Amino acid sequence: MASNLRFIAVALLLAGAALFLHARNKDETPPPRQEFTSFPYRLGTWSGRDVEIAPDVLQTLGPGDFLNREYLDSSVSGAAVDLFVAYFPSQRAGDTLHSPKHCLPGAGWLPLESGEITIALPGHRSFPVNRYLLMKGPQRGLALYWFWAHGRPVANEYLAKFYLVKDSIRLNRSDGSLIRVTTELEQHESAEDAQRRLLSLLRIAFPSMEAYIPR
Repeated sequence: MASNLRFIAVALLLAGAALFLHARNKDETPPPRQEFTSFPYRLGTWSGRDVEIAPDVLQTLGPGDFLNREYLDSSVSGAAVDLFVAYFPSQRAGDTLHSPKHCLPGAGWLPLESGEITIALPGHRSFPVNRYLLMKGPQRGLALYWFWAHGRPVANEYLAKFYLVKDSIRLNRSDGSLIRVTTELEQHESAEDAQRRLLSLLRIAFPSMEAYIPR
């Protein structure tokens, strides 16, 4: 019963937020930013290649700018890391950030473990991110993701919705982004090893994102 009441409360909050954002008709002017097409392919010893996003996925995501790239570290022997970043210049017309916990199962990955960890990246104090250990048949994978808007990292999607409304009122801005990194676990590799690989790429990629995700 308590869980049902919490679900209803959250649903009402999100519905109210959606109506509020739709009702506001002031033009938004997000700060200038670079397009993800210019994001570096070379990051230290990491080299990347673009991965095409399927048309049906793009249709689901809606209007925005998306980076979907696979990076491989030439200095070590290890699996690739997939870096996905979605940026929406406005979320007032129903085009809101989609949580990976909903889209990953749609891609065939099922969660084995889920929780939050705290990470530290250059130029920013420590913050929580979502951590998912995944399974697809015999394959195992690890994903880290969080929501990012106006220099604020948020792991919880409902808290991200709260800040969306707050910033729309205070700043007349509803732009925001999602940052996600994933990698497959190699044979006999632990989830901790895979996590170190994800963080290794994030530490070198994150400083470059300032030009692509405006504060």
